[in-house]
Amino acid sequence: IAVKYFPERVIMLSKNLKEPTLDNLWNYLSHFYGELGPEEKKQYEFEDLAGVYTEGDLSRLFAVCARYPETAGLKILPAGNYICSDCTGDEMAERTRQVIAIAEEKYNAKPSFHVHQVVVSGILQWHYQVQVFVGAVR
Repeated sequence: IAVKYFPERVIMLSKNLKEPTLDNLWNYLSHFYGELGPEEKKQYEFEDLAGVYTEGDLSRLFAVCARYPETAGLKILPAGNYICSDCTGDEMAERTRQVIAIAEEKYNAKPSFHVHQVVVSGILQWHYQVQVFVGAVR
């Protein structure tokens, strides 16, 4: 478990994908481009980075936007410090609870969202990095 600084990130949430699978990660960017109209596609570019964004009861697969128009519907992950911990899919629920508890107890944070970033670890293999926002750098 470590604290890492991340700059502001703008993400697009999938309309219907809730978690990564072998099928949807194989070419996940085509899914996000597929959710855009023909003219919109020209305005977007995505980083080669995926994950799951969770806020309340909503969990959706996301792609990080490298280029995007000023439009509604995108989420902004604020710049600042995040408590991070790597885990497998089987460990994810428990590790997320642990990281949120540390954020609340040690940093007096009230996390409203968390991220499970997909970390590719081999051919057709991945694990996750839990990221919980604890505040802007002061």
